[in-house]
Amino acid sequence: MKTILLIHTGGTISMQVHADTGAVVPADQNPLLIEAGKLKSLANIVEIEAFNLPSPHITPDEMLGLKQLIDQYIITDDIDGVVITHGTDTLEETAYFLDLTVDTEIPIVLTGAMRSSNEIGADGLYNLMSAIQVASSDDAKMKGVLVVLNDEIHTAENVTKTHTSNVSTFQSPQYGPIGFISKSIVHFHHSPNHRIVFPIEHIEKKVALFKVYAGMEPDLLKASIDLGYDGIVLEGLGQGNVPPSLVSVIEETLNKNIPIILVSRCFNGIAQDVYGYRGGGKGLKDAGVIFAQGLNGQKARLALLIALNHPDPQKAIEYIF
Repeated sequence: MKTILLIHTGGTISMQVHADTGAVVPADQNPLLIEAGKLKSLANIVEIEAFNLPSPHITPDEMLGLKQLIDQYIITDDIDGVVITHGTDTLEETAYFLDLTVDTEIPIVLTGAMRSSNEIGADGLYNLMSAIQVASSDDAKMKGVLVVLNDEIHTAENVTKTHTSNVSTFQSPQYGPIGFISKSIVHFHHSPNHRIVFPIEHIEKKVALFKVYAGMEPDLLKASIDLGYDGIVLEGLGQGNVPPSLVSVIEETLNKNIPIILVSRCFNGIAQDVYGYRGGGKGLKDAGVIFAQGLNGQKARLALLIALNHPDPQKAIEYIF
């Protein structure tokens, strides 16, 4: 049997529907701890509760804490894989943060649930068992951080939450899952073609994320610079364009050596420097805006945050983007 480090962090997977109010709330005791006996047939489980937070409460500080916790166990314990239970709202962000910062070949798998533990059709325990199966698979090694829910295996880089409540919410637009679980079988049908790791020890910088919209005013973007933000991510229009009203403040920001990363707000396709009108991608790239191909806004923000907290930020930005 493989030895799997199981880290609980909270989220719907560890919550229950309150009998009186009908609200989904944290349980007095994590129901997954109660169900631990059902996992013994899958692996030797080393189980800890890092914290118990709804996922909207999780920040890069908690993500960094998880990274350091995993690093510690890799050094001191003979573990074959890691499984993390997590709330689904920010699960993809924690997964991608760990993918960029944890330097290991063993599988790291995040999972969660869309239905709390006492709801009909609760999916938490099943997803957890699937995640342990994947983390125990030799085929899952050297694939970076993975996300497992609803019988599918996704990469941290590509997966995103696409539905507010459906159990099949986690998808990888235009890429698809890289494998699946069927009963006792873990099957990978393709693998990621690259992985970049930048271990960091602290989070001190600030990065703002803005979704660009028609007629967007420049004042919020300018205010973020005045407030001391160290980097900006823009979810641009189409293939990577912005309204002309933003161009001057973008140029001012770049002249202050504050990096701006541009992604598309579309969830399919990539940002490219195609259009030559004012605010078009060609002029933005010529001015120094960095185009991130394939990342969504929230992941590009984390990538820039990690790069800025690296000892050599410029090198990290060049490698990540």
